[in-house]
Amino acid sequence: MTTFNELGLQQQLLDAIALLGFENPTKIQEQAIPQILNTNEDLIALAQTGTGKTGAFGLPALQKINPDLAKVQLLILSPTRELAIQIAKDLKAYAKFQKNITTVAVYGGSEIRTQIKAIENGAQVIIGTPGRTLDLIRRRKLDVTNIKTVVLDEADEMLNMGFQEDLDQILADTPADKQTLLFSATMPKAIAKIAKKYMTNPANIEVGERNSGAKNVEHHYYTVQARDRFEALKRLVDMLPDIYGIIFCRTRNETSDIANKLKKEGYDVDLLNGDLSQNQRDDVMKRFRTKELQLLVATDVAARGLDVDNLTHVINYNLPDDLEVYIHRSGRTGRAGNSGISISIIHTRESRKIQNLERMSGKDFIEKKIPSGEEICGIRMLDLIDTVTSTEVNEERIAPFVPAAMEKLSELDREELIKHFLSVEFNRFLEYYKNAPDLNAKGKSRSGRKERGSKSRGNDNNYERFFINIGKRDGLNPVRLMGVINEVLKGEKPDFGKIDVDLNFSFFEVEPGFGNAMIKSVKGIKFEGRPVSIEESKGGSRNKKRGGGNRSKRKRR
Repeated sequence: MTTFNELGLQQQLLDAIALLGFENPTKIQEQAIPQILNTNEDLIALAQTGTGKTGAFGLPALQKINPDLAKVQLLILSPTRELAIQIAKDLKAYAKFQKNITTVAVYGGSEIRTQIKAIENGAQVIIGTPGRTLDLIRRRKLDVTNIKTVVLDEADEMLNMGFQEDLDQILADTPADKQTLLFSATMPKAIAKIAKKYMTNPANIEVGERNSGAKNVEHHYYTVQARDRFEALKRLVDMLPDIYGIIFCRTRNETSDIANKLKKEGYDVDLLNGDLSQNQRDDVMKRFRTKELQLLVATDVAARGLDVDNLTHVINYNLPDDLEVYIHRSGRTGRAGNSGISISIIHTRESRKIQNLERMSGKDFIEKKIPSGEEICGIRMLDLIDTVTSTEVNEERIAPFVPAAMEKLSELDREELIKHFLSVEFNRFLEYYKNAPDLNAKGKSRSGRKERGSKSRGNDNNYERFFINIGKRDGLNPVRLMGVINEVLKGEKPDFGKIDVDLNFSFFEVEPGFGNAMIKSVKGIKFEGRPVSIEESKGGSRNKKRGGGNRSKRKRR
């Protein structure tokens, strides 16, 4: 097994690594560190989050700095404030025994004058978000003309967050002979364009299979009706007393709705979305990192760049439209050698997405059943007993109170005492889950066999059919149609039936009970600039060629 001593690092860095307790490099560190140290070649490195990327680029880049030159020589760009702060913290630890090397993190949401002063005092290393970095360059407070190394960390995330133009402008101002290091979990087309434009014959390192996700993450999914999604989430959380994880949602409204519902029911949870101020975001993340919060409800954009280890679970309240995003989500658990579980709550028409994810990741997805109320009560009871039996007893402190307690409880025999003990902590679960219904959706299992009580889709009359005045010409597809409906409905989301997207209009089916709210909610909404209207389809045919009865004769306006 390779050691850090064999990678060519100077003794000051080796001493810092030893102090941090690291013994052997990760795979990405083993390959990247010698490449960066021994050449001035550009490098594209593909590796999943949590594989030691900061050490892979940070250690060799620090060694290349001239400590006698009080100019910025290393620029590291990251997608979020949180990641920039974490990288700066790591690099300061690595540089602990190097003399005259100063590291400054720059990011939005914090006082820019303080950051300017830190740079003017002499900094060789800048770690920044693209927006704040570009702002400092334009103010002529950040001089990038002496840079030896530029690192684009989680470059795919920066592009996903809309930083393409900022990156272009920042990189355009840096020296042509610098070494550019691009670290990413995936290699989308936009990354390839950056590489072609700003890198010269880059070397390539790829650790693990692309889009494979973390090796030690299990993937589970539960199939429910859309209207039961929140109740299913609640049961899963109740089933996992020690959960420490992130619940991913599609929209800001959904994060607020779910977090508020869970808070009202006593869960240690908060939300993270784009509506929060930086101070609010910092407070939420502080409480989450210290495990004051068990659960964080977040959108993908808000959670990008979060660096939190030891997550036990990631829960996909909705599967993302872009399945590559799922790989990023699931990679937030199972880090640093730990195991983790990625849970997806899906509805009956999403089984194909699961199959696509299996092909993309090369992993088997395990079909699970939402537990019954009785099963959850049993799990919570055993957890309570484990908590009690593992609680340390301070004999000396508790001794004065034992006699009175023994006398007070003397009239109860052992069995009665256990019953009362359980009831104190347990009655709310027993009451809540009394006569709890089965939430598992009836339909085909992965083996293709129908569950008892299911109906053939061809004869399924449990859906209402609607006409919408947009179609393929407007860029509509089934996924976008479901997104439009889910976005305008602020409460629970419907289960969709058949969706027929025609050139100028479409027909779709949803479960009963959502029609009036849906028709009212789309008034005033535009899709790709076109006003949207929905009407109930009276007796419309399911046959796509007939276009749903009279609606096929409507002209596009």
